[in-house]
Amino acid sequence: MASRTRKDIVVGIDNYDDLINENGYYVDKTELLYDLLTGSKKKVSLFTRPRRFGKTLTMSMMESFFDIGKNSSEVFRERNIFLNHPEFCAEWMNQYPTLFVSFKDIEGLTFETALKKLKAVIADLCKEHEYLAKAPEVNVADAEIFQRLMFKNGDIEEVQNSLKTLMRMMYAVYRKPVILLIDEYDVPLAKAAASRNKEFYAQMLDVIRGLMSISVKTNDFLKFSVITGCLRISKESIFTGVNNFACYSVTSMKYSQYFGFTASEVQRLLEAFGMSDKYEVLKKWYDGYIFGNTEVFCPWDVVSYIDSAMEIDGDEIPEPENFWADTSSNTLLNDFINHSEIDASAKFEILLNGGTITEEITNELTYDSLADSERNLWSVLLMTGYVSSAEKCTRKAVKLRIPNAEIAELFRDAVVRKFEKTLDDSKVDAFVTAMWNEDTVTASGIQTIEKERRS
Repeated sequence: MASRTRKDIVVGIDNYDDLINENGYYVDKTELLYDLLTGSKKKVSLFTRPRRFGKTLTMSMMESFFDIGKNSSEVFRERNIFLNHPEFCAEWMNQYPTLFVSFKDIEGLTFETALKKLKAVIADLCKEHEYLAKAPEVNVADAEIFQRLMFKNGDIEEVQNSLKTLMRMMYAVYRKPVILLIDEYDVPLAKAAASRNKEFYAQMLDVIRGLMSISVKTNDFLKFSVITGCLRISKESIFTGVNNFACYSVTSMKYSQYFGFTASEVQRLLEAFGMSDKYEVLKKWYDGYIFGNTEVFCPWDVVSYIDSAMEIDGDEIPEPENFWADTSSNTLLNDFINHSEIDASAKFEILLNGGTITEEITNELTYDSLADSERNLWSVLLMTGYVSSAEKCTRKAVKLRIPNAEIAELFRDAVVRKFEKTLDDSKVDAFVTAMWNEDTVTASGIQTIEKERRS
């Protein structure tokens, strides 16, 4: 049931309580809580989705719901979970100690810098739970380690054990197992891999593997854990041996409706702000992603567009913007297009012309081997949202397409940049014009002539 109060569009807030308390419009995804705990009942659940699809906000919502240190009835009283599942809420809402940590800001040009960022994240987590250091139930040795972690003086072993140490202390205080929420677990590895420094990557892998393994494997203080990221890490064995583990990727049917906005959710959102006539614009530019068996819009783009539209006076329709381009360097796409040993230009042309290609996809990837094969590259483009399934399926061989005009623009930009470097100067303008007019026939012809000339 929606509030009678007019809601506001709020961009950039990924803390659930702050969004609700600031009267922000929230597309209700709270029934994920019920489905997750009454459905699969996995001890560890990993959700992999592209950036800007609401992972952090969803994890913050989970923390607000479960955390025993909060009273969240007010921020959930209008939500579907509260209205449709009152018995579930009585059993679970604010009933368990909850530890929520995000790794999304752990990066650096060197391992030492990235490790300092990780120590800072752990220190902030300790400050949030500073009461643990003085609790009489807590083991004295754990309290001493806690102090070192809080002042960023812990060694690597203590950092790797940090989450389990905090969970053991929380268990001592509350006498209940802890719910562990880890957001963007793979960002430190992605950033390390992007440095092209193999030693840096190996060092960061060792730290993150140890931290994750100790936290979720054979941990008596764990109630359950939910983890988010872009990719499922396989060969690094981060999750090897984790009991009762499940990964839900963009090809998974389960929970596919809980990340991204469905068509009906977008229509209700537009109606709430008197912009129902903008639906087709949003559909062309920001729709087209198929997760499992659900077609969804990118939430960041939809909210950003509505926010920009509200700043314009009168009935003018704002031009759609490429909001995604401002949130990342798009390194993966550029690396693929410029790969020295893989020529997928013919496939890119098919995609840019609105066609589809069929590729074998793997759900398990490693950041240090993303460019080792064409299969890996198409897989990572699918997992990170640069291409989407063209139909609802989970087969290894997946029909792929560019989901919408926004991503097509990113593809055209990358292709144009590549061929500006290689084309004869007299043909650059013609090639660029053809690409921006989506005239892939002309662009392909120019490219073919240049290839023959250089050969």
